[in-house]
Amino acid sequence: MTISPIEEIKNRLNIVEVIGSYIKLTKTGINYRGLCPFHSEKKPSFFVSPARQIWHCFGCLRGGDIFKFIMEIEGIDFGDALRILAQKAGVEIKREDPQVRTARQRLYEICELACAFFEKQLAESEWGKRAKEYLQKRGISSESIKKWRLGYSPDVWYGLSDFLVGKGYKREEVVKAGLAVSSQKGSIPYDRFRGRIIFPIFDINSQVIGFAGRVFKKVDGDETAKYINTPQSLLYDKSRVLYGLNNAKISIRKKNECVIVEGYTDTILAHQAGFDNTVSVSGTALTSNHLDILKRYADSLVLAFDMDVAGDSATQRGIHLAQSYGFNIRIIERYEKEKDPADIIVEDPAKWQKMLEGASSIMEYYFNFAFSNFDKSNPQDQKKIGAIILSAAKRLQSKIEQAYWVQRLAQELKIKDEVVFEELQKLELPKDDFLQPPDSNEGEIGETVFYPASTEQRKKLLEERIVFFLLKEPKYLNLIDESYYPFLSPELKRIITRLKESGDQRAVLADFSKDEGYKSFFVDLKFWFEIDEESQGGDNELRRCLASLKEMKLREDLDKMCQAIQFEKDEQKREFLIKEFNKKAKELHQKI
Repeated sequence: MTISPIEEIKNRLNIVEVIGSYIKLTKTGINYRGLCPFHSEKKPSFFVSPARQIWHCFGCLRGGDIFKFIMEIEGIDFGDALRILAQKAGVEIKREDPQVRTARQRLYEICELACAFFEKQLAESEWGKRAKEYLQKRGISSESIKKWRLGYSPDVWYGLSDFLVGKGYKREEVVKAGLAVSSQKGSIPYDRFRGRIIFPIFDINSQVIGFAGRVFKKVDGDETAKYINTPQSLLYDKSRVLYGLNNAKISIRKKNECVIVEGYTDTILAHQAGFDNTVSVSGTALTSNHLDILKRYADSLVLAFDMDVAGDSATQRGIHLAQSYGFNIRIIERYEKEKDPADIIVEDPAKWQKMLEGASSIMEYYFNFAFSNFDKSNPQDQKKIGAIILSAAKRLQSKIEQAYWVQRLAQELKIKDEVVFEELQKLELPKDDFLQPPDSNEGEIGETVFYPASTEQRKKLLEERIVFFLLKEPKYLNLIDESYYPFLSPELKRIITRLKESGDQRAVLADFSKDEGYKSFFVDLKFWFEIDEESQGGDNELRRCLASLKEMKLREDLDKMCQAIQFEKDEQKREFLIKEFNKKAKELHQKI
C-alpha cells in the first residue's frame, strides 16, 4: 500500500520538534506547553501532544495538526505548508508536468532565476563589481550581500528577458512577474530594471516575489526615480510585504517587539549590527495587512520613520490602525534629518541602541509634540493642543489609559478634569478610523488574521481550569475564601459550594455533568487531566487563575466607571467617581 506524502511527512517529523523551532516548549507530564504564538498571554495555555501529534491552545481556542500549525504560523496555504514540511522531512513531492504547473508556481520560478541572474551580474560584471564596492562603502559586508542576495541589473534592454526566455518562459510571463515592461503594440517587452542595484524582496518563507532597484548607472531612457519596484503582481503586493520579515520573524517573536524602518539598506545594516528584529515597509505606509501579519509575532512596535509622524497623514493612518489592533507603539523622535538609521548604525551602533531604548510611547510623542509646538497659555493654542492629544487618546483601547491622559492634559492646561472628559466624549473620529475585524479568518496566502479570545471565552477557560484543580486536589478548596466570590460566576460558586459540602468529587462531577447549564465546565476536563497528569505546583496556578478573574473584574469595573465619569454632570458625584476610580486603579496595580 502506497503511503501518501502527507502521511509520510507526519511519520517522519515530530510535532514537538517542529513547533519547538518556533516557540519555547516545556515538558509537562506526557505533553509540552508554551506561550501561544497566536495571541498575547503571560501564562502558557498552548499545549502540544506528541502522542496525538496535535496542538491546542486553551487561550485562543485554536488547534490542529502539524500542517495547520505551519499554515497559521507562516500565514500560508496548504500547498506551501506541504512544500516546507516536505523539505524538513526529506520527502520528495512529485513535480508536476511543466505544462500544468500553476501560473503562481511559474512566477516563483521566474523570480528565483532572475534573482540568481542579478547576483551573478553583481559578482562578475564590470559595473556589478563597482556596485558591490559602493555597497561595501555603505557598510554592507560581503556576508550581508550574500545573505540578502543583492544583485545588479545590466544596462541593456533585453538581457534578463532573453535569459528567462532561454530557460523556457514566455515574455508575457516575464511581464506578469514585473520584470519586463510592455512597450508599443507589436514591440518586444524590455527589462524593467537596467543599470540598478537590485534588492530582492522575499515572502515570509524566503521565496523571491519581487525586486527593488536603486539607480546606479544612468542609462538613456531609464526612469529617473532613485528606486523603482516590482509593480503589483500575482506574487507581490506592497501592502502585504514587510522587507526583512523572513529573517526577522524569530527575533521579533522572541523580543515581542518589531522595529520598523523605511529603507532596504536600513534593514540590512540593522540586522548586520545585531538589531535583527527590524523590518521595513516597501514604499507605503503601514496597512491593515501588515498589521495582521505583525500581530502574529509581537505586541509592540517601534517606528523609526524619517518624517514628522504627527504631520504625515499616511503615517498617522497606519499608527491609528496599529492602535486599533492593540499594539504598544513607541516612536523614535526625529533622529538627525540628514542621517538615515543605516548611517547612524554604521557610525555608532550603540547610539542606535540608545535611541531604541529611549523611544517615546505614542501618547508621550503626541503630548511632547503638542506642547512643544503650541503655547499652552494661549486659548487658541490650547484648542490645538487638546485636539492633538484627545484625538490620540480617543483611539486608545483602554479606558484606564484614556483617563490618565485626560487628567494629565487637564493638569498641564490647568483645566478641570470634567471639562476635558466632556471634550473627549464629544470628539468624533472618522467612521473608517478604526479597523473592524473581518467576518472570517480564511483568505488567500498571507491573509490569515488572528484575534485573541473574547473576555467571556477567557473567563470560561479560567473557570474550567479552576474546576479541574478542585477535582484533582480537594485540598485546594481551602485556597478559595469568600474574598474571591465577587469575581466568580454563579455557576462556579455553586460548584465550589457543592464540593465543600459533599467532599465527594465523583458524585459532584456526575451531578453537574448531567446538567445542561454546567456541561461547559466539563467539556475539556479530559484533556486537562491528560496534559497535567504529572505536573506540579497546581496551588500556584490555581491562585493565578483566581487572580486573573479578579483582575478582569476590576478592569470591567474601571471601564464602567470611566463611562460614568464622562457622562456625569453633577460635579460632586463626578469627584466621588474619580476618587473611586483611582482607588480601584490602585487596587488593580497592586499585587493580587
